[in-house]
Parts: sequence; C-alpha cells; structure tokens
Amino acid sequence: MFRHSQLESVKAWIAHPAHAAMPLHARIQRAIRRLIVDGALGPGKPLPASRALARSLGVSRDTVEAAYAQLHAEGFIDRRVGSGSFVADMTAFTPGRGLSRRDAFARNQAPNLSKRGAAMFSGGGVREMLVPRPFAPGAPETRTFPLQLWERLERQVLKEVGAQALAHGDPQGTAPLRRAIADYVNLERGGRATADRVLVLTSSQQAMSLCANLLLDPGDRIFIEDPAYYGARKAFDAAGLECLPVRVDRQGVAVDQIMAETRKVKAVFLTPSHQFPTGATLALDRRLALIEWAARHQAWIIEDDYDSEFHYAGKPTACVQGLDAHDRTIYIGTFTKSLFPGLRIGYVVLPPQLVKPMTVARTLLDGHSAPLPQLTLARFMEGGHFGAYVRAMRGVYAERRDVLANLVSKHLTDFVEPRIPVGGLQMPCLLTGDLSERVAIDAARRAGVELLGLSALHALDNPKAGFLMGFAACTPAEIEVAVRKLARAFRAVARLQTR
Repeated sequence: MFRHSQLESVKAWIAHPAHAAMPLHARIQRAIRRLIVDGALGPGKPLPASRALARSLGVSRDTVEAAYAQLHAEGFIDRRVGSGSFVADMTAFTPGRGLSRRDAFARNQAPNLSKRGAAMFSGGGVREMLVPRPFAPGAPETRTFPLQLWERLERQVLKEVGAQALAHGDPQGTAPLRRAIADYVNLERGGRATADRVLVLTSSQQAMSLCANLLLDPGDRIFIEDPAYYGARKAFDAAGLECLPVRVDRQGVAVDQIMAETRKVKAVFLTPSHQFPTGATLALDRRLALIEWAARHQAWIIEDDYDSEFHYAGKPTACVQGLDAHDRTIYIGTFTKSLFPGLRIGYVVLPPQLVKPMTVARTLLDGHSAPLPQLTLARFMEGGHFGAYVRAMRGVYAERRDVLANLVSKHLTDFVEPRIPVGGLQMPCLLTGDLSERVAIDAARRAGVELLGLSALHALDNPKAGFLMGFAACTPAEIEVAVRKLARAFRAVARLQTR
C-alpha cells in the first residue's frame, strides 16, 4: 500500500491545473510513474489494489485499471495474478532513491558548458519582452501596423501559391523577396545589391553569428566599436574571437587606431549609419579609408545597418557596401525595427564569393526561413507599402524623440544630460548628478521603466555612465507618464543617499 505522503503526492499531481488537459487515467499513471522514477517506490514494492486506490482517489476502478495497464505496458510495474501489482525490477534503469548529496550539489552548480557556451551565456540575460516596458531600447511601434493590409496580402499569396507556401523554402530565401530587398538596398541605401547576392535570414543576430563562425577562426582578431552593440560582442565572443575595441567619437569609429594596428586583424564590425549606442554617423573619409584598409589586408567589413530607415535630419549617408568596389563588405539589414519584431526576417547582401558558403552554413543552422511571411513581405515591398509605412513612422518617431527630449530636459535635468540623436529609436542620456548608473537603472525598473545602461556597452576603461531611452514604442502621453515616474524614482533614491 502507499504511504500517506505518497497518496497525497498522487492526489496533488492529479489536481494540479497544469495537468488538467490529460485524461484522468493518464494523470494517475504519470503520478505513479514519477514516484517510481524518483525512487519513492523501489523495485518490488507493492501497489495498492485497484479497488482500494480508486476509493482513496475518488475515481472509478476502471480508471485505475487503465492507469495500471499503461504502467505495465511501459515496463514500470509487474502484474501477478492473485498477488497484485508490484514495481518492476528494472535492470536497465535504477530508480534514484532520492537525490544523493552529490547529485543535489551538482544540480545547484553552474552548468558544465563548453567555452563557446560559456561565452554565449555569460551576462546574456533575456532582454526582449513580450510587451516592452517604456523606454526599452530598439522596440518599434507595432500597434499602428496595417494588419488588415498584411492579412490581405497574405491571403493573396496563399491563393496563388497554395500549399507550396507550406513546404520547405529556398535556403537562400524566396526569389521575390530577394529581388525586393536588392531593389530597396540599391534605391534607398545606395548599395550594390543583386537578388543573387541576398541571403534571407531570421535576424541580424544570426547574420553576425554566421560571419563570426564562417569567416574567422577561434583566436582571430576583429575590430569592434567601443561602445558597441551587445549582441555583436556576444556573437564574436561566443565564436572565440579576440575583439579589439576601437573608440568612437562624433564622426564614428576612430579609423587611425585601425590603421596603426600592426597585428593581423581579419575583420571590423561597424554600425556606420547610426552608431549604437552613441548615434554618431561615420564620416565619408573614414568610410573610404576603411574600404582601402580591408582591400589591402584582405579583411572583411561587417556593416550592421540596423535602423537606417529612421533618419530625422536630411538624407542618410550611403551605406559602406555601396562604396566598396573591392567586395570586402558584408551588409546586414533587418525588418525587426522597420516593421515588427515578430516578423523574424533579416538579410545580408554578400560578396559573390560568399553566397554559396554562407547559404550552406545557414542551412546547417536552421534550414530556411518560412516562405509565407517572406512572400507576404515581398508583396508589401513591391506594392510600395513598405516605403509608405517607413515614411509615416519616420514622422511619428521624430515627434516622439522631440517629446522625450523636452520632457527629459524639464523633469530630469538634475540627473541627466540628453544627447538628441539624428536617427534611430533611442536617445542616449549621460548621468550628471550623484546617482550611479546601477542605482538609476534599478530605481527605474522598480518604477516599471526599462533602461539600458551605457557602461556595459564599453570595453575600454572609464566609460561614461548613463543609459539609453527607447522612444519609438511609446505615445507622447505614455512618454510623459514614464518620464514623471522616472523623475519620482530618481528623486526618491537621491533623498535616501543624502540622509
């Protein structure tokens, strides 16, 4: 017979809301199986008679019989005519008789990861939220996206291609989308793209990981901006690369530092249109110098053009890839910022010699991107809807940036100095008062506001303390509410510090 604690354990497992979708006999079977696997019921131990267990659980005998029959079929129990049911003596599986001290200790230790796994995991908390909090950086507005139009285009695709949209897709990406991307990059970004040089991916993060692992070996050196986008640094660290930080000033990455390096460096990572997180635009003479450096050293330029669509003052500068006649630049783009994160479509424009190797490498990672959203996006772009949407959102985001800048100057002037960006979806703010960056970010989180600290984005010493404030996903009214919350939170912790 079960001990009282074992019977209560079965009852609790059966009644748990998470198991409510299972048939009752399956819940009983799973609960008893767990007792056996955990070692609470050892080999040879008798089980209660089906009639007695049914009475204890308040179920029919047939339900318990069905549970016992399944346990017997799976080899967990033996059923002996005239004697009853017993836990099987399984030679291939020895149940754990409760966790040993050693097992319990091991379970609470850090996972035994590879060096690459440890690099991926270290400091890699989940940053994205299902519903972004106010000022979460990089989050676009999604509530105004033309869903009805998107649904209509998706229905058109399904009507025309039918079940083909549900099958495996071209690992390089659907031809209509690759053509649309090439046309867009050439027209809007001054690129040198053709459809056969475009590789459709799930994200810019995947593109950076592919570049790191396909083009460089562990121990190879790569120049990276300082401060830099955390996702890029994580991708390069995880690939075992040696990242050489290069300072960023108001004209972008300091090219003289790159030119002066005497060691072999195989690549440089850039966000030239709108440097993350400073917002600086890489000057033309520096772009040309980097192109010549890459050609001379047979190095790669990895250009992340993550939010170039949103430039609020004049025309954005042409991409580096469009200026590079030597085909040493890999151009990375994404629709995560320009449309919506759930789309999960990014892309790279590759030098011709990298198209096949990069396509094969992505195939090994995840096969291909889903055809249906690709074909729908192609229709969205071909019909002029993408350009119209981006132009409309550019005006919306510019207004929100200005609202945020005014409110920060009005309510947070004792604590921060805003750096109003000429583009992008977030505004850097430098701390000027006595609050530390950590205290400010923690206070904001308690108030329901998400800030990304600037210090962690630096590799070099003496980083400027501050944070990024994403403004794109909040209406002006929401921005005002959040800024007032932030001001109250900062004032409260400042008062505590002065006591």
